[in-house]
Amino acid sequence: MSDNKVILNYDGKNFEYPIVDSTIGDRGIDISKLRDQTGLITLDLGYKNTGATISEITYLDGDKGELFYRGYPIEQIAEKSNFTEVMYLLLHGELPSTEQFSSFENNIKKYNFVADELKKLIDVFPRSAHPMGVLSSLTSALTAFNPKAVDVKSKEELDLAAELMIAKFSHLCAWTYRKTQGLPINHGDNSLNYVENFYKMAFRLPYEEFEIDPVVVEALDKLLILHADHEQNCSTSTVRMVGSAHTGLFASISAGVSALWGPLHGGANQAVIEMLEMIEKDGGDVSKYVAKAKDKEDSFRLMGFGHRVYKNFDPRAKIIKKAADDILGKLGIQDKALDIAMQLERVALEDDYFVERKLYPNVDFYSGIIYRALGIPTEMFTVMFALGRLPGWISQWKEMRLKGDPIGRPRQVYQGAEKRNYVDIASR
Repeated sequence: MSDNKVILNYDGKNFEYPIVDSTIGDRGIDISKLRDQTGLITLDLGYKNTGATISEITYLDGDKGELFYRGYPIEQIAEKSNFTEVMYLLLHGELPSTEQFSSFENNIKKYNFVADELKKLIDVFPRSAHPMGVLSSLTSALTAFNPKAVDVKSKEELDLAAELMIAKFSHLCAWTYRKTQGLPINHGDNSLNYVENFYKMAFRLPYEEFEIDPVVVEALDKLLILHADHEQNCSTSTVRMVGSAHTGLFASISAGVSALWGPLHGGANQAVIEMLEMIEKDGGDVSKYVAKAKDKEDSFRLMGFGHRVYKNFDPRAKIIKKAADDILGKLGIQDKALDIAMQLERVALEDDYFVERKLYPNVDFYSGIIYRALGIPTEMFTVMFALGRLPGWISQWKEMRLKGDPIGRPRQVYQGAEKRNYVDIASR
């Protein structure tokens, strides 16, 4: 706590509320006694100015375009690390030693399977089912197959639940993709690392030798790293809220998947591809749609440009742009929609209108391009997002449980009918 205080003058009285200091970034006003002392609550629609917790995991500064995982800048993490190491960092707070990394990786591989009975659940879903609905259901179903990982009461049990979740979630994501494509299910391969294992489970075709393409693996690895955590966003806050009732990890993550499903949260890269396809169907005239985007009277908006949090260049976009360029160069894909994307990118980086307003391509723009280039269906984009965000969700859930955060219970300002007496139906 800081020595500074905020003084509220209300109803002829002064009330003091302490300032909670931060390492960097926003400080907070501790109003935990506000309602008891004054009878007032704060009203903050969308929680834009409300801190729900004190966290040590992720920090972002939208004005400066900064993102840190446990204090490490995302630029350094993406350049020097890999997704498995990032998962360890988020979960345990420090970068692992060689021995710690090996132990963590081996523990995940130990659980690199999913019960055969779970396949029957996948068979029940029609191919037309949305992948996020399938993924959320399968994730919740893990509870039935791993009951010992539900009611956890110690750090060791929390870590075990986390490793189980990490190992099995990649299967669920891969199997969900296979379901949409009408392909048989693949099992894990412990000779591969985490990203390679997912890549093979998802994309190996029947009766064909599968070759690991290092360019594709590197691109996937970077995408997963860049999505691994992003502070108290909608899905992360959902995981923490559900987990605050001491709900098990699997059910809490299932709730996070459902929150991510929303088009205002996890569907942004899908919206990018849908926009590109729309422009293509309309003749591919990029200048026409750039003009529409500049017209204040036109409802059209370019998807994948700018960010509601980052008021500068999205630091993740700088990193993933190179991966997108590498993928397109390596695969040599002829795709009109991707050509349109590159034209839009040039406009956004060079046109004064976009530069002055800092409407730069964001991570959703480039991730959509990569997934499109890899042949991943647009409805699967959010599943890929969920696979990347998983370690962040688990880390936030684990932090909340270890700190003993209270159950979440927001207040409200009621503006409905005043007290009134019941009227019998015959008299209404």
